[in-house]
This record gives sequence, structure tokens and C-alpha cells, in this order.
Amino acid sequence: MSDSADAGVDPHCPVCGSVVFFESLECPGCSTELGFHPPSGSFRPVEQDPAWRACVNRSRRCNWLAETDEPSGQCLSCRLTRRRPPDDDEVALGKLATAAVDKRRLLVQLIDLGLPIEPYYDKPGGLAFDLVSSVGGEPVIIGHANGVITIDLAESLDAHREALRVRLGEPYRTMLGHFRHEIGHYFQPILLDEPGAAPGTGEGWDECRALFGDDRASYPDALERHYRDGAPEGWIEKYISDYATMHPWEDFAETFAHYLHITGTLSTAAHAGVVLRAERIGGFDHGDVEPRVSYRNAGFDEVLADWRWLSLMFNRVNRSMGLRDLYPFGIVAPVAKKLAFVHRLVACIR
Repeated sequence: MSDSADAGVDPHCPVCGSVVFFESLECPGCSTELGFHPPSGSFRPVEQDPAWRACVNRSRRCNWLAETDEPSGQCLSCRLTRRRPPDDDEVALGKLATAAVDKRRLLVQLIDLGLPIEPYYDKPGGLAFDLVSSVGGEPVIIGHANGVITIDLAESLDAHREALRVRLGEPYRTMLGHFRHEIGHYFQPILLDEPGAAPGTGEGWDECRALFGDDRASYPDALERHYRDGAPEGWIEKYISDYATMHPWEDFAETFAHYLHITGTLSTAAHAGVVLRAERIGGFDHGDVEPRVSYRNAGFDEVLADWRWLSLMFNRVNRSMGLRDLYPFGIVAPVAKKLAFVHRLVACIR
């Protein structure tokens, strides 16, 4: 199974048909230099198409193609990076190359879902990434503000990230998880605001507040309360994570991230040809479980039905390798309703 088979990606070499990983610079089968072509979601031999060329950051492991007439020579993903470490900081730039893989993985999924990517250089409040490192002493707070997603590149260090995970009592902490959470903050108003209506108003916001709580509550007060008192007792019956209890904004962002976790992993399994045979699953009598590349025309109950069994299988596989569960979360009924709401929002914007 190749992890290149993310939503919206054809994970095969166009020359020999070998499976290609998402971050590959060349085919492992025939050694053809490859570049990822975002509009088609496929890999192409570098310099094959005169309208596309290798990104100027290929030497820093970017495998995307850029339009030949793009003045900067950068691909879409690299152009969305507003701030990065200076050229003389090779250590931080190495971390940037690692984090950039997850950023590109996020962008591919957003493109496949039909979510709009409007860059910061095209409009005020457009999407931008500040990818900076706290290792050199600069204080970096992971977050989102006015379209800008800030990521601490120190999180690409396993020891640093794991220490934070343990200290904060989190069951899961990854760089891709940070990107997916922060993009949830970015998309909440985009998905909920209605044309011609005042920001933060309308039926979508009313339904969102009924599910997640009133986002107009003081965020600084909620932040102080969360880190002073922790999550409320019994939180697991209503929220996807401890952090989601802090404020309605965080609940939405956490739920959005999990929507991307679930649909992205199901798509990867589908591309890889994974099918769970009903006769080999004890206590299961609803036919084979065959995940789909896309659930855009499906109800969220179908997504959850497939995810229940696929996530169980993936958790068992991880345990067989002595690893923690791939998906260490439970989806209770209130959380399923929130995920279904996100699913409807994403489906409507296509």
C-alpha cells in the first residue's frame, strides 16, 4: 500500500506504472524524474509539458510542477508560503522541507474536495502559511489569523513533538494534524458566511452554533479556563478531543481536521484496493466493506459505516507492529452530527 494514494492523486508512474509515493522526486521502478501536476492530480515526467516545469525549490525536495510562465518559478504550494527560514539556516530549511510535504498533502486534499484556495497575494485575508522555527529562539505560536496559518517547524522533530504530546495529554499529534486543524479555522467563515449577509450571520451560523456552541463567547477567557481547569467532566460524550472543549472555534477546527483525517484515509485505502470481506469479519452481516475514492455524493452515515471497520482494521495493524492506534478516537453520536454538518458544508461548496 502506498501513502501516495491520497484523495485526488494518481499514485502511478506515467512511464512504467510503478506505485509512486506522494513525496517522490523520481519513480522507484524506472528512475524517471517526476513532478506532481496539481490540476490533473497526477505525476508527469519533469519537463515533458512545455507549459509546466519543475518548481525552483526542487533542490529542497519540492516535487510539484509550476506553470512555465510563473515569474517566481514556484509551484502553487511554495507560493502560498509567506514566511520561511532564511536561506543561511540550513537546519531550519531541512525542517521546512519535511513540513512542506504535509502542506502539499493538505492542499491536494482541499483541491480534490473542491474547497477554494484563494492566495494571500490575490486578496486580503487569502490563504498563507508562515512556516517558521522556534528552535532559534523566535517564539512561535501555532495558529490561524486573517488567513495566515502559522506552523512551528520544530514540530517536525519527533522528540520535540512527542514531548509536547505527552505534556498536553494528547493521544495524537502530527504535523499534518496541525495543518488540518488550522485550515478548519480558515474555512469556517468561508463555508458559513452567506453572500450579501453580514459576516457571522445566517442560517448556517445558527445551525453551527446549535451544534458547536456560540463562537461569540470570549476566546481569551475560554483559553485561560481550559489551561487552568482542563476539559469538563464527561467531555468524551460530546467532543472529538479534549482540546475541542475549549471554545466553539476549536471544536469546529478539530471536527474539520477529523473530517479530513477520515476521508483522506478512506480514499488512500480505496486507491490501494483495500476491501474487507464480510465473511472474515466476526459479527458483521452487511456485505463487504469497500471504501470509496470519494464520498462527495454519499451521506455521512455511509462514511462512518466504512470508517468504523477500516479504522478498526488499521488500529489492529498498528498494534501488530507495536505502535499506538492509527486512529485513537471514538466517534459518539454528537460528534457524528458535527462531522455530518462539516460534510454537508463541504459538499455544498463544490
